[in-house]
Amino acid sequence: MPRIIDNIEKSLLPALQKTLELSDRADFCVGYFNLRGWKELDSYIETWSGGEDHCCRLLVGMQRLPQDELRQVMRLSRADSGMDNQTAIRLKKKLAEEFRDQLMVGAPTNEDEIGLRRLSAQIKAKKVVSYSNFVAMGSLSKYNYA
Repeated sequence: MPRIIDNIEKSLLPALQKTLELSDRADFCVGYFNLRGWKELDSYIETWSGGEDHCCRLLVGMQRLPQDELRQVMRLSRADSGMDNQTAIRLKKKLAEEFRDQLMVGAPTNEDEIGLRRLSAQIKAKKVVSYSNFVAMGSLSKYNYA
């Protein structure tokens, strides 16, 4: 059953942890993914076997700039042609740059490094499968961009 958590009356982290204790898979759609924050959840995902029915599917959103949205609305051709490979590659690089920039803020701790290594291992073991919203919206929706 879906729940809305506003971090005012209900706090997200304890709710996620409690839910993950009882689960063998999860689907998350987030506007922002804090790489260092993953360590708060990774132990719950670690117990899962991985693969399609026992993994955490993570859809990471990418904010569109207002000028990009305006261009989309005002373009002459209204036909939705999907997304070409060049655009998908460019957006994938942009997402990787945003993650890199995130890691460059502040001094990393040993716990941060352990958490990032565990996330990497979970992605390789298909315990975490991540997608970007540009992939889900475009014609390349079948591809995993972890």
